[in-house]
Amino acid sequence: MTISVQTNASAIIALQNLNKTSNDLQGAQNVVSTGLLINTAKDNASVWSIAQGQRADVGALTAVQSSLNRASSIADVAQSAGAEISDLLNQVKQKVVAAQDPSLDTSSRQAYNTDFQSLLRQISDVVNNASFDGANILNGSLTGNISFLANANASSFITLSSQNMSLGSSIITISATASIFALTAAGTVLNEINASINNVNSALGNIGAQATEIQNHTAFVTKLSDVLNQGIGNLVDADMAKESAQLQALQAQQQLGVEALSIANSAPQIVLSLFK
Repeated sequence: MTISVQTNASAIIALQNLNKTSNDLQGAQNVVSTGLLINTAKDNASVWSIAQGQRADVGALTAVQSSLNRASSIADVAQSAGAEISDLLNQVKQKVVAAQDPSLDTSSRQAYNTDFQSLLRQISDVVNNASFDGANILNGSLTGNISFLANANASSFITLSSQNMSLGSSIITISATASIFALTAAGTVLNEINASINNVNSALGNIGAQATEIQNHTAFVTKLSDVLNQGIGNLVDADMAKESAQLQALQAQQQLGVEALSIANSAPQIVLSLFK
């Protein structure tokens, strides 16, 4: 091999190998510090692109979960209020039946009527306060269903039906101004209260069924989000045990590369001994 002070081929090769080792070591350090085998598009453009698409779906599913949680809360409030209304209607029926006793005097009949109207006001209060985040499916403020997100593309929805339990509605047919002071009026109201109790129980059954559907779909969306996250991990996560071994190997290679470059750089010094 030619000994030259102009060109040190050994040093050039050693430097090239050292630079390659240093680049590999930097990449390994990035993997270890982030835990990601593919952190940017330059690591693997196609896999990174797929992972980013899946991350977008996971983000969208987070919005879906938020929408479904709101639906679940609205349904829970409606069910609690509906159960209270059902209990109040049972008490109303008790007052109505008692008011049909023909032996009652005027004072007693008035007392029953007062209790009856108080219970009706309580029902109205429960109906009007059964709201969550501004949504009330019991007071007739909604003419149709409330739709909530069901998928990441916002192309599918799950619904919660309005159940108008206001006094004088199709569910609770008793008027807010109803009275049981008169014996005949009490008989009429009894028919209405029986129908209303059945209607309320049926409406609560519908709300309960829809609440269960929302709950089941929420659980599915949560599982789907978990699966997508696992899929992303399978694509981009690093095997830390493997990367740790690789890092130590590259550190050793770097040290050897520095030593080799030092030896190669000292080779031209041999020329000086030829001119002594």
